[in-house]
Amino acid sequence: MAQLVSWDRSVNAAYIGFREIGPGEAAKQVTVTDEDGSIAVVLDFGADGELLGIELLDAERQLPRELRD
Repeated sequence: MAQLVSWDRSVNAAYIGFREIGPGEAAKQVTVTDEDGSIAVVLDFGADGELLGIELLDAERQLPRELRD
C-alpha cells in the first residue's frame, strides 16, 4: 500500500493519504481533539467507510522526525 505524506510547514499541517483521493471523495470527516479541546487530527472516510487519509494539525509535534526531514 502506497502512503502519500505531505507536510506544509507554513501552516504546520501534514496529510497522510493511503491512496490518491479525488475531489469530493471524502464523504465523512471525523475530528479528534487534544486535551485542550483543539482539533489535532482529522480522519477522512469514503462513502463505504474506508479510511482515505489522516490530516495532522500541529504536525511538527506529531510526525516522526524521519518524515519531517
